[in-house]
Amino acid sequence: MKRILLFVLTNIAVMAVVGLVSSLFGLGRYTGTNTGQLMIYALVVGFTGSIISLLMSKSMAKMTMGLKVINQPENADEAWIVETVRRFADQAKIGMPEVAIYEGDANAFATGAFKNSALVAVSTGLLRGMTREEVEAVIGHEVAHIANGDMVTMALIQGVMNTFVVFASRVVGSIVDNALSRGENRSGPGVGYFVTTVVLDILFGFLAGIIVAWFSRQREFRADRGSAQMMGSPRNMINALARLGNMHAEGQDMPKNLQTMAIVGNIGKLFATHPPMEERIAALKAQQG
Repeated sequence: MKRILLFVLTNIAVMAVVGLVSSLFGLGRYTGTNTGQLMIYALVVGFTGSIISLLMSKSMAKMTMGLKVINQPENADEAWIVETVRRFADQAKIGMPEVAIYEGDANAFATGAFKNSALVAVSTGLLRGMTREEVEAVIGHEVAHIANGDMVTMALIQGVMNTFVVFASRVVGSIVDNALSRGENRSGPGVGYFVTTVVLDILFGFLAGIIVAWFSRQREFRADRGSAQMMGSPRNMINALARLGNMHAEGQDMPKNLQTMAIVGNIGKLFATHPPMEERIAALKAQQG
C-alpha cells in the first residue's frame, strides 16, 4: 500500500509541475483547452486500467489459466512445493502466498496486488523438466518478485506511462487542430484533433511500452539475485536459467511474431519483458565471482 501511495503521489507531483510549466508558458492559448482538467482526465484514465488489472490479477489468473490451488497437499510433490514456497516466504518476510499448479510448458509466475496475499503458480512442465534444486531456484525467483513488490511497481509504472501518453497526445492533437482550423468558426475539436490523437496514442504507446519493458527486464535481474541470496548461492539459479534457455531455444515459449521481430533489426529486444538468458546467467556469474 505504501508503494501504491508513493507512486500515485509522485505522479500527481509530476503532473502538477507539468501544469505549472503549462500555465507559465501559456500552453492553454495554443491548445484551446484547460490543461488542468486535461491533466486530471489523463491521470484518471492512465491509472484506472492498470490499477484494476493489478487488483484483479490473482482472480483472473485463477479463472483463465486452469490453476489448481493447493489448499491441502494431495501428494508428496505438492507438499514439497508448498513447503518450499513457505520457506522462501519466511526468508523474505512476507505473508504465505497461495500456491498453485497448472498444466503447461516449463514456467512459473507470481501475481497479486499485495505482498502478503499473493499467488505463486508452477507449471507441470517445470516440475517434469527440472531437478528439485532448479525448481527451488525458480520458486525463489517468484517469491523475490513478490518481496520486491514487482507486480505493484510494474502496474504503477504502466499507469504513469499511460497518463503521459493520454496527456501528451491530446495536447499535441489540440495544437494541430487549432493550426488547421484557423479562421473557422466552430466549437469543439475537429478531425485534426481526433486523427492526431489516435496516431500519437499509438506512437507514444509504443515508446511507453519500450520504457515499461526496460523496467521489467531490470526486475528480472533483481529477482534472480533475490533467489540466489535465499538459496545461499547463484549456482541453482544459473542451472535453472540454462535449462530454460535450452527449452526456449527449441521454440517452446516465443511466439512466431516475436521471433520475426527479433530477426528484423533486433527490434523485439526493445519490447522484451525478460532479458536474454545468457545476460541473466552472466549477471549471476559475476555475483558468484
